[in-house]
Amino acid sequence: MDWDQFDLNPKVIAALKKAEIKSIKEILNLSGADLQRLMKLSSADTQCLLKTVSLTLRRSDMLTALQLYQDKDHLTSQHQKLSLGCSVLDTLLKGGIPLVGITELAGESSAGKTQICLQLCLCAQYPYNYGGLESGAVYICTEDVFPSKRLQQLIDQQHKLRADVPAEIIQKIKFGNNIFVEHAADLDTFHNCITKRVSLLLARGMVRLVVIDSIAALFRCEFGVSDSVVKARYLQTFGAQLHSLSTRFRTPIMCINQVTDAVSESEAAHGVHNRVSPALGITWANQLLMRLMVSRVPQPEQSPGVAAHHTGSVRTLRVVFAPHLPPSSCYYTVKLEGVKGIE
Repeated sequence: MDWDQFDLNPKVIAALKKAEIKSIKEILNLSGADLQRLMKLSSADTQCLLKTVSLTLRRSDMLTALQLYQDKDHLTSQHQKLSLGCSVLDTLLKGGIPLVGITELAGESSAGKTQICLQLCLCAQYPYNYGGLESGAVYICTEDVFPSKRLQQLIDQQHKLRADVPAEIIQKIKFGNNIFVEHAADLDTFHNCITKRVSLLLARGMVRLVVIDSIAALFRCEFGVSDSVVKARYLQTFGAQLHSLSTRFRTPIMCINQVTDAVSESEAAHGVHNRVSPALGITWANQLLMRLMVSRVPQPEQSPGVAAHHTGSVRTLRVVFAPHLPPSSCYYTVKLEGVKGIE
Protein backbone atom coordinates (compact mmCIF):
# COMPACT_ATOMS: atom_id res chain seq x y z
CA MET A 1 0.00 0.00 0.00
CA ASP A 2 1.40 3.41 -1.02
CA TRP A 3 0.45 5.52 1.99
CA ASP A 4 1.90 8.66 0.33
CA GLN A 5 -1.15 8.75 -1.97
CA PHE A 6 -3.48 9.32 1.00
CA ASP A 7 -4.40 12.78 2.24
CA LEU A 8 -2.66 12.28 5.59
CA ASN A 9 -0.28 14.22 7.81
CA PRO A 10 3.34 13.24 6.91
CA LYS A 11 3.84 12.33 10.58
CA VAL A 12 1.00 9.76 10.32
CA ILE A 13 2.40 8.33 7.06
CA ALA A 14 5.83 7.95 8.69
CA ALA A 15 4.23 6.18 11.68
CA LEU A 16 2.39 3.76 9.35
CA LYS A 17 5.63 2.83 7.61
CA LYS A 18 7.51 2.47 10.89
CA ALA A 19 4.78 0.17 12.29
CA GLU A 20 4.98 -1.85 9.03
CA ILE A 21 1.23 -1.61 8.42
CA LYS A 22 0.76 -2.57 4.80
CA SER A 23 -3.02 -2.49 4.17
CA ILE A 24 -6.27 -0.74 5.02
CA LYS A 25 -7.58 -4.07 6.32
CA GLU A 26 -4.87 -4.16 9.00
CA ILE A 27 -5.87 -0.67 10.18
CA LEU A 28 -9.60 -1.41 10.35
CA ASN A 29 -8.98 -4.68 12.21
CA LEU A 30 -7.45 -2.73 15.11
CA SER A 31 -9.35 -0.71 17.65
CA GLY A 32 -8.61 3.00 17.95
CA ALA A 33 -6.75 2.44 21.24
CA ASP A 34 -4.61 -0.40 19.81
CA LEU A 35 -3.78 1.67 16.75
CA GLN A 36 -2.81 4.60 18.94
CA ARG A 37 -0.46 2.44 21.04
CA LEU A 38 1.07 0.67 18.06
CA MET A 39 1.77 3.84 16.09
CA LYS A 40 2.44 6.14 19.08
CA LEU A 41 0.06 8.79 17.75
CA SER A 42 -2.33 11.20 19.43
CA SER A 43 -6.01 10.34 19.65
CA ALA A 44 -6.86 13.07 17.09
CA ASP A 45 -4.31 11.72 14.54
CA THR A 46 -5.61 8.17 15.02
CA GLN A 47 -9.21 9.23 14.42
CA CYS A 48 -8.16 11.19 11.33
CA LEU A 49 -6.39 8.08 9.97
CA LEU A 50 -9.42 5.86 10.58
CA LYS A 51 -11.75 8.35 8.93
CA THR A 52 -9.49 8.76 5.87
CA VAL A 53 -9.07 5.04 5.18
CA SER A 54 -12.78 4.39 5.79
CA LEU A 55 -13.75 7.00 3.20
CA THR A 56 -11.61 5.27 0.54
CA LEU A 57 -13.76 2.14 0.89
CA ARG A 58 -16.98 4.05 0.45
CA ARG A 59 -17.85 4.35 -3.21
CA SER A 60 -20.66 6.87 -2.81
CA ASP A 61 -21.79 9.39 -0.25
CA MET A 62 -24.26 8.15 2.31
CA LEU A 63 -27.68 9.77 2.65
CA THR A 64 -29.35 10.37 6.00
CA ALA A 65 -33.01 9.55 6.56
CA LEU A 66 -33.69 13.30 6.81
CA GLN A 67 -32.10 13.94 3.39
CA LEU A 68 -34.20 11.20 1.82
CA TYR A 69 -37.33 12.59 3.49
CA GLN A 70 -36.69 16.17 2.36
CA ASP A 71 -35.82 14.91 -1.12
CA LYS A 72 -34.82 18.28 -2.55
CA ASP A 73 -32.98 17.10 -5.67
CA HIS A 74 -35.58 15.54 -7.96
CA LEU A 75 -32.99 14.18 -10.42
CA THR A 76 -31.35 12.01 -7.75
CA SER A 77 -34.61 11.32 -5.97
CA GLN A 78 -35.53 7.91 -4.65
CA HIS A 79 -39.02 8.76 -5.92
CA GLN A 80 -37.96 9.23 -9.54
CA LYS A 81 -38.95 6.31 -11.76
CA LEU A 82 -38.46 5.17 -15.35
CA SER A 83 -41.81 5.29 -17.14
CA LEU A 84 -43.11 2.26 -19.04
CA GLY A 85 -44.59 4.57 -21.67
CA CYS A 86 -48.19 3.85 -20.63
CA SER A 87 -50.19 5.73 -18.00
CA VAL A 88 -52.10 2.59 -16.89
CA LEU A 89 -48.91 0.58 -16.27
CA ASP A 90 -47.21 3.57 -14.63
CA THR A 91 -50.19 4.00 -12.30
CA LEU A 92 -49.92 0.34 -11.24
CA LEU A 93 -46.21 0.81 -10.44
CA LYS A 94 -46.64 4.28 -8.86
CA GLY A 95 -44.67 5.96 -11.62
CA GLY A 96 -42.66 3.15 -13.20
CA ILE A 97 -39.44 1.22 -12.54
CA PRO A 98 -37.28 2.40 -9.56
CA LEU A 99 -33.88 3.74 -10.57
CA VAL A 100 -31.87 1.87 -7.94
CA GLY A 101 -32.20 -1.89 -7.57
CA ILE A 102 -32.89 -5.01 -9.60
CA THR A 103 -36.39 -5.45 -11.02
CA GLU A 104 -37.35 -8.90 -12.27
CA LEU A 105 -39.93 -9.49 -14.99
CA ALA A 106 -40.92 -13.17 -14.95
CA GLY A 107 -43.40 -15.09 -17.02
CA GLU A 108 -44.06 -17.83 -19.53
CA SER A 109 -43.04 -17.66 -23.18
CA SER A 110 -45.04 -15.17 -25.30
CA ALA A 111 -46.46 -13.37 -22.26
CA GLY A 112 -44.87 -10.08 -23.38
CA LYS A 113 -41.65 -9.84 -21.32
CA THR A 114 -39.38 -8.84 -24.20
CA GLN A 115 -41.99 -6.39 -25.54
CA ILE A 116 -42.06 -4.54 -22.22
CA CYS A 117 -38.25 -4.40 -22.05
CA LEU A 118 -37.91 -3.10 -25.63
CA GLN A 119 -40.44 -0.40 -24.77
CA LEU A 120 -38.41 0.50 -21.66
CA CYS A 121 -35.28 0.90 -23.82
CA LEU A 122 -37.13 3.55 -25.82
CA CYS A 123 -38.70 5.20 -22.76
CA ALA A 124 -35.26 5.67 -21.18
CA GLN A 125 -34.31 8.03 -24.02
CA TYR A 126 -37.10 10.54 -23.39
CA PRO A 127 -36.58 13.74 -21.37
CA TYR A 128 -36.97 13.58 -17.58
CA ASN A 129 -40.29 15.44 -17.65
CA TYR A 130 -41.75 12.68 -19.85
CA GLY A 131 -40.64 9.86 -17.55
CA GLY A 132 -37.32 9.17 -19.29
CA LEU A 133 -33.68 9.29 -18.25
CA GLU A 134 -32.27 11.22 -21.26
CA SER A 135 -29.86 8.38 -21.98
CA GLY A 136 -29.50 5.07 -23.81
CA ALA A 137 -29.89 1.43 -22.80
CA VAL A 138 -27.82 -1.74 -23.00
CA TYR A 139 -29.68 -4.95 -23.88
CA ILE A 140 -27.87 -8.21 -22.99
CA CYS A 141 -29.17 -11.28 -24.86
CA THR A 142 -28.26 -14.62 -23.28
CA GLU A 143 -30.18 -17.02 -25.54
CA ASP A 144 -32.16 -15.55 -28.45
CA VAL A 145 -31.09 -13.15 -31.18
CA PHE A 146 -31.94 -9.52 -30.41
CA PRO A 147 -35.39 -8.69 -31.92
CA SER A 148 -34.18 -5.80 -34.08
CA LYS A 149 -37.16 -5.97 -36.47
CA ARG A 150 -39.63 -5.55 -33.63
CA LEU A 151 -37.55 -2.72 -32.17
CA GLN A 152 -37.72 -0.87 -35.49
CA GLN A 153 -41.51 -1.31 -35.54
CA LEU A 154 -41.75 0.22 -32.07
CA ILE A 155 -39.49 3.13 -33.07
CA ASP A 156 -41.65 3.84 -36.13
CA GLN A 157 -44.82 3.82 -33.98
CA GLN A 158 -43.57 6.00 -31.10
CA HIS A 159 -45.74 8.94 -32.16
CA LYS A 160 -48.84 6.72 -31.64
CA LEU A 161 -47.76 5.17 -28.33
CA ARG A 162 -46.46 8.43 -26.83
CA ALA A 163 -49.23 10.86 -27.73
CA ASP A 164 -48.33 12.68 -24.49
CA VAL A 165 -45.00 13.81 -26.01
CA PRO A 166 -44.84 16.60 -28.64
CA ALA A 167 -43.98 15.23 -32.11
CA GLU A 168 -40.91 17.47 -32.46
CA ILE A 169 -39.34 15.93 -29.33
CA ILE A 170 -39.91 12.37 -30.61
CA GLN A 171 -38.42 13.28 -34.00
CA LYS A 172 -35.22 14.59 -32.41
CA ILE A 173 -34.46 11.34 -30.54
CA LYS A 174 -32.26 8.89 -32.46
CA PHE A 175 -33.70 5.82 -30.72
CA GLY A 176 -31.79 3.16 -32.66
CA ASN A 177 -28.40 4.80 -32.03
CA ASN A 178 -28.75 4.65 -28.26
CA ILE A 179 -29.44 0.94 -27.69
CA PHE A 180 -26.31 -1.15 -27.26
CA VAL A 181 -26.79 -4.89 -27.80
CA GLU A 182 -24.54 -7.47 -26.12
CA HIS A 183 -24.64 -11.28 -26.43
CA ALA A 184 -23.53 -13.45 -23.51
CA ALA A 185 -24.27 -17.16 -23.79
CA ASP A 186 -22.22 -18.30 -20.76
CA LEU A 187 -21.32 -17.10 -17.27
CA ASP A 188 -17.76 -15.99 -18.07
CA THR A 189 -18.86 -13.90 -21.04
CA PHE A 190 -21.66 -12.39 -18.94
CA HIS A 191 -19.23 -11.53 -16.13
CA ASN A 192 -16.88 -9.76 -18.55
CA CYS A 193 -19.81 -7.98 -20.15
CA ILE A 194 -21.20 -6.41 -16.98
CA THR A 195 -17.86 -5.67 -15.29
CA LYS A 196 -16.12 -4.19 -18.33
CA ARG A 197 -18.25 -3.10 -21.28
CA VAL A 198 -21.47 -2.25 -19.44
CA SER A 199 -19.55 -0.53 -16.65
CA LEU A 200 -17.72 1.58 -19.25
CA LEU A 201 -20.96 2.60 -21.00
CA LEU A 202 -22.46 3.63 -17.64
CA ALA A 203 -19.34 5.55 -16.59
CA ARG A 204 -19.40 7.51 -19.86
CA GLY A 205 -23.08 8.37 -19.38
CA MET A 206 -24.09 6.65 -22.60
CA VAL A 207 -26.69 4.39 -20.94
CA ARG A 208 -28.96 4.55 -17.87
CA LEU A 209 -30.81 1.24 -18.25
CA VAL A 210 -29.54 -2.36 -18.29
CA VAL A 211 -31.78 -5.18 -19.58
CA ILE A 212 -30.80 -8.85 -19.22
CA ASP A 213 -32.85 -11.26 -21.36
CA SER A 214 -32.82 -13.68 -19.64
CA ILE A 215 -31.00 -14.33 -16.37
CA ALA A 216 -32.21 -17.95 -16.06
CA ALA A 217 -30.77 -18.98 -19.44
CA LEU A 218 -27.23 -18.46 -18.09
CA PHE A 219 -27.76 -21.14 -15.44
CA ARG A 220 -29.91 -23.66 -17.30
CA CYS A 221 -27.09 -25.74 -18.77
CA GLU A 222 -24.18 -24.83 -16.48
CA PHE A 223 -25.33 -26.50 -13.25
CA GLY A 224 -26.88 -29.80 -12.24
CA VAL A 225 -28.92 -30.56 -9.11
CA SER A 226 -25.76 -31.34 -7.10
CA ASP A 227 -24.22 -27.93 -7.93
CA SER A 228 -26.69 -25.87 -5.91
CA VAL A 229 -24.06 -24.32 -3.61
CA VAL A 230 -21.84 -23.17 -6.50
CA LYS A 231 -24.89 -21.90 -8.36
CA ALA A 232 -25.99 -19.89 -5.30
CA ARG A 233 -22.55 -18.28 -5.07
CA TYR A 234 -22.69 -17.22 -8.72
CA LEU A 235 -26.17 -15.76 -8.21
CA GLN A 236 -25.00 -13.81 -5.16
CA THR A 237 -21.91 -12.56 -7.00
CA PHE A 238 -23.87 -11.39 -10.03
CA GLY A 239 -26.53 -9.86 -7.78
CA ALA A 240 -23.86 -7.86 -5.90
CA GLN A 241 -22.22 -6.70 -9.15
CA LEU A 242 -25.53 -5.58 -10.62
CA HIS A 243 -26.50 -3.81 -7.40
CA SER A 244 -23.16 -2.00 -7.39
CA LEU A 245 -23.69 -0.74 -10.96
CA SER A 246 -27.27 0.29 -10.20
CA THR A 247 -26.30 2.22 -7.06
CA ARG A 248 -23.21 3.93 -8.49
CA PHE A 249 -24.93 5.12 -11.65
CA ARG A 250 -28.58 5.33 -10.47
CA THR A 251 -29.47 2.87 -13.20
CA PRO A 252 -32.46 0.47 -13.23
CA ILE A 253 -31.47 -3.16 -13.83
CA MET A 254 -34.28 -5.11 -15.52
CA CYS A 255 -33.86 -8.90 -15.52
CA ILE A 256 -36.19 -11.12 -17.52
CA ASN A 257 -36.67 -14.50 -15.85
CA GLN A 258 -38.33 -17.72 -16.94
CA VAL A 259 -40.79 -19.73 -14.86
CA THR A 260 -40.97 -23.33 -13.67
CA ASP A 261 -43.90 -25.46 -12.57
CA ALA A 262 -44.75 -25.04 -8.89
CA VAL A 263 -46.97 -27.99 -8.08
CA SER A 264 -47.44 -29.67 -4.73
CA GLU A 265 -47.69 -33.46 -4.43
CA SER A 266 -51.44 -33.31 -3.79
CA GLU A 267 -51.97 -31.11 -6.85
CA ALA A 268 -49.85 -33.43 -9.00
CA ALA A 269 -51.92 -36.41 -7.85
CA HIS A 270 -55.07 -34.65 -9.08
CA GLY A 271 -53.53 -33.59 -12.38
CA VAL A 272 -53.28 -29.86 -11.50
CA HIS A 273 -50.34 -28.23 -13.32
CA ASN A 274 -51.34 -24.62 -13.84
CA ARG A 275 -49.19 -22.85 -11.21
CA VAL A 276 -45.75 -21.50 -12.07
CA SER A 277 -43.04 -19.68 -10.12
CA PRO A 278 -39.96 -17.73 -11.27
CA ALA A 279 -36.79 -19.77 -11.84
CA LEU A 280 -33.55 -19.63 -9.79
CA GLY A 281 -35.15 -19.98 -6.35
CA ILE A 282 -34.83 -18.05 -3.11
CA THR A 283 -31.16 -17.11 -3.58
CA TRP A 284 -32.00 -15.04 -6.63
CA ALA A 285 -35.26 -13.71 -5.15
CA ASN A 286 -33.23 -12.21 -2.28
CA GLN A 287 -31.25 -10.11 -4.78
CA LEU A 288 -34.38 -8.38 -6.09
CA LEU A 289 -35.96 -5.06 -5.20
CA MET A 290 -39.15 -5.79 -7.12
CA ARG A 291 -40.65 -8.84 -8.80
CA LEU A 292 -43.22 -8.49 -11.57
CA MET A 293 -44.95 -11.38 -13.33
CA VAL A 294 -46.72 -11.42 -16.66
CA SER A 295 -49.11 -14.04 -17.97
CA ARG A 296 -51.63 -14.58 -20.73
CA VAL A 297 -55.26 -14.49 -19.67
CA PRO A 298 -57.25 -17.54 -20.88
CA GLN A 299 -60.22 -16.44 -23.01
CA PRO A 300 -62.95 -17.79 -20.65
CA GLU A 301 -61.52 -15.74 -17.78
CA GLN A 302 -61.66 -12.44 -19.67
CA SER A 303 -64.38 -10.17 -18.34
CA PRO A 304 -66.82 -8.57 -20.84
CA GLY A 305 -65.41 -5.12 -20.00
CA VAL A 306 -61.87 -6.20 -20.84
CA ALA A 307 -62.90 -8.03 -24.02
CA ALA A 308 -64.70 -4.91 -25.30
CA HIS A 309 -61.54 -2.78 -25.16
CA HIS A 310 -59.01 -4.85 -27.03
CA THR A 311 -58.22 -6.83 -30.09
CA GLY A 312 -55.92 -9.79 -29.65
CA SER A 313 -54.70 -11.57 -26.56
CA VAL A 314 -54.99 -9.99 -23.12
CA ARG A 315 -52.15 -10.31 -20.63
CA THR A 316 -51.81 -9.57 -16.92
CA LEU A 317 -48.99 -7.62 -15.26
CA ARG A 318 -48.80 -8.45 -11.56
CA VAL A 319 -46.74 -6.99 -8.73
CA VAL A 320 -45.55 -10.00 -6.70
CA PHE A 321 -43.46 -8.00 -4.22
CA ALA A 322 -41.93 -4.55 -3.90
CA PRO A 323 -41.07 -2.45 -0.82
CA HIS A 324 -43.22 0.47 -2.03
CA LEU A 325 -46.17 -1.35 -3.65
CA PRO A 326 -48.97 -3.66 -2.52
CA PRO A 327 -49.61 -6.90 -4.46
CA SER A 328 -51.74 -5.69 -7.38
CA SER A 329 -52.27 -6.23 -11.10
CA CYS A 330 -53.68 -4.84 -14.32
CA TYR A 331 -54.51 -6.08 -17.82
CA TYR A 332 -52.56 -5.07 -20.91
CA THR A 333 -52.30 -5.89 -24.60
CA VAL A 334 -49.38 -5.90 -27.04
CA LYS A 335 -50.20 -3.92 -30.15
CA LEU A 336 -48.17 -2.79 -33.16
CA GLU A 337 -47.23 0.45 -31.39
CA GLY A 338 -46.28 -1.30 -28.15
CA VAL A 339 -47.53 -2.40 -24.74
CA LYS A 340 -50.72 -0.69 -23.55
CA GLY A 341 -52.55 -1.14 -20.26
CA ILE A 342 -56.32 -1.61 -20.16
CA GLU A 343 -58.17 0.64 -17.74
